Amino acid sequence: MLTRELTRRGWRVIATARQEDGELRAMQSASTGQLEIESLEMTDLDQLGGLRERLEERWLVAGQGLDLLFVNAAIDRGEVPIDQVPTDMFTEVMVTNALSPLRVLEVLRTLVAPGGTVAVMSSEQGSITRNMEDGYDLYKASKAALNQLMRSYATRHADDGHTKLLMDPGHNRTRLGGPDAPLSPEDSIPEVADVLEKQAGARGLQFLDRHGETVPW
Repeated sequence: MLTRELTRRGWRVIATARQEDGELRAMQSASTGQLEIESLEMTDLDQLGGLRERLEERWLVAGQGLDLLFVNAAIDRGEVPIDQVPTDMFTEVMVTNALSPLRVLEVLRTLVAPGGTVAVMSSEQGSITRNMEDGYDLYKASKAALNQLMRSYATRHADDGHTKLLMDPGHNRTRLGGPDAPLSPEDSIPEVADVLEKQAGARGLQFLDRHGETVPW
């Protein structure tokens, strides 16, 4: 959905997908060259390295950089009491939701232009302050871990001149959010895009919702 919104706004977008996506291909056909599609399983370091090489050849050699690097990766394995979560499930969710996005940032960050934005899709579920309801412990922990890793990333690269954002899109009706979620991606994603554009050039790391308001850590 963010790919569609950014191309609608005139951005040239390079989107990645784990598997062949008919909807994404249809968008590409209708985009008149604005949209490129790359295959990436971000938990696969070899694939990530290959993507880096292809983008480097295409962009850095031409003297260009990315204005925005946005990483969106999340899985959820349902409401499993924490004492019943198998170790392999814990590892899978943590690697996908927390470790892999930061690996992507570290591998691709030097492709981002000076003054560009590095952003990751987080969630209010990762806010420790707002964790006032029981349930979904593993997903919450993975998003809190993502936020902490992003905080370390921002400290490590404080002088790179990039805007750094953690985005909370709200609870949306998606495969992850479920059919009973209060928000539609058609409504929330344009708001996320607004925030990304408005925050361009901001300094430091911010954890923001789709309205541009600060989410407490």
